[in-house]
Amino acid sequence: MSKHVLTVALASVAVLLAGSSCSQKLRPMTADLVKAEPQPLEVVGGKVPVAVHLTFPAKWFPKNAVLTVVPILRYQGGEKWGTGTTFQGEKVYGNDRIVYYTNGSNATVNFSLPYVPAMSKSELYLNFKGQQGGRDVKLPELKVADGVIATEALATLSGVSPVIAPDGFQRIVKEAYDANIMFLIQQSNVRASELNKDEVQEWKYTVQNAKETPNQEVSVEVQAYASPDGGKELNEKLSASREKNTTAKLKSAFKQQKMSDVEIDAHYTAQDWEGFKQLVEQSNFQDKDLVLRVLSMYPDPEQREHEIRNISAVFSKLADEVLPKLRRSRLIANVKIIGKSDAEIQDMLEKYPSALTVEELLYAATLSDDAAQKESIYKLTMQKYPKDYRSYNNVGSLCLQRGDYESAHVWFDRALKLKDNAESKVNLGLLALKDGDLSKATSLIAEGSALPGVGDALGYLYLRQGDYAKAETAYGDVTTNNAAVAQILNHNYSKAVKTLEAIAKPDATTDYLRAIVATRMGDTSLAISSLQKALQKDPSLASRIDYDLEFARLRGMRDFSQLLRLH
Repeated sequence: MSKHVLTVALASVAVLLAGSSCSQKLRPMTADLVKAEPQPLEVVGGKVPVAVHLTFPAKWFPKNAVLTVVPILRYQGGEKWGTGTTFQGEKVYGNDRIVYYTNGSNATVNFSLPYVPAMSKSELYLNFKGQQGGRDVKLPELKVADGVIATEALATLSGVSPVIAPDGFQRIVKEAYDANIMFLIQQSNVRASELNKDEVQEWKYTVQNAKETPNQEVSVEVQAYASPDGGKELNEKLSASREKNTTAKLKSAFKQQKMSDVEIDAHYTAQDWEGFKQLVEQSNFQDKDLVLRVLSMYPDPEQREHEIRNISAVFSKLADEVLPKLRRSRLIANVKIIGKSDAEIQDMLEKYPSALTVEELLYAATLSDDAAQKESIYKLTMQKYPKDYRSYNNVGSLCLQRGDYESAHVWFDRALKLKDNAESKVNLGLLALKDGDLSKATSLIAEGSALPGVGDALGYLYLRQGDYAKAETAYGDVTTNNAAVAQILNHNYSKAVKTLEAIAKPDATTDYLRAIVATRMGDTSLAISSLQKALQKDPSLASRIDYDLEFARLRGMRDFSQLLRLH
């Protein structure tokens, strides 16, 4: 063979080898090249997230090919298509993910499909759209998963308690009234001018009025003091004498007012260093920081007094403006105002509702378990107190609980027009969750995150966000089906068992959740008995039980099959 012929032959082989990958056809993906996780699929935050791991072996992906992978979740009555992900060979001009022919590659594609209840019985397929050399390549679909675990969906809006705007009713209101009897330096006699001054006269009237009012109780304290100057021994005798003389004068006054049975709890403090410190802190003395530093540095009373006296300019000011205010007996009247009993409120509600205060009316609604009666009381409150937002919010809460969402929205809006309040915002946040507006719901519920009793709404929000750890924390010790769902999904099965056992009125969902926990913990006997109870309360659950993958390990068991046959 001539040199020229050999050269041409070698060149032809090189061209053939170079073009072999381009002439190779794009082939179908097979099950050994694809893995979908998790298996089975599971609802998280109202969506079905899927991670699909693809293996492109060496010399499998043609250099001139394009492959788009699209997930499809098919279920009875419909299907959901996810967003496609495109791969391209190394000779394709484009911006998609490149798969090199010689070495191949591994890739993970993440999809998230919006959940609908029918997906519990479903199949996940991958659809492949191929192109090679500018022409479409028809490729078969590949099934990669069966069914979706939808335990998260067992938490429902109907299981959330809306936030009630609270009443301010107090059975016992405690109030304290003070007055001071002042003394001259180193004296303990109670001067008539002190007893007759307006402050003390008003105080005595308060005691008398509380004593004579049927729904009030009163007790009296006397706390006598001496200023810190003068030495501890002298001040001990002085403050004790001031307390004794003040108590005697009060007893005499109470006797004249026919209140001899009012007991007086009397005490004295030899040196009122605490009162001294407070007055110095409140003063505008130029060197008050120096005095306060002395108080903190020297705990011994005599050394304190000595050091303060050494600050001559300051001490003269203290002697004129602070120390005289400490030479006193403090009179304290502790008054208890006792409100109406539950029986009295209920009786007045029936006979004289207009005589009840707004707080008593709102409290009266809490005494009833009947939703219709509660609503009637709240609407009565609106008539008498039309500018109080709480009754409007609370009627909206009742509407939300019974599933009348349109009316609930109207009432919450009316409450917010009367007053910008956190309770109505949280409740509107729950309605936003119903409508699937997670962003709006998060913003609204955050407005009331510090409210008492908001844990139920927060827990449901976190469940809908797919954050099960936060949901469990938010629920705390709340004992509801929704709280148990959060605990199950956070794998805290022991807490879920306690929650389900503590539910006051267990329903079919309670038993269903108990069956899920038992199955996950390997207690098949308890799982089947719990499912039996659930079916007795709600026979329509039979179809869900049949395809719920939570119970996959029970399938094939005789008791489980018999249970479904009976229903």
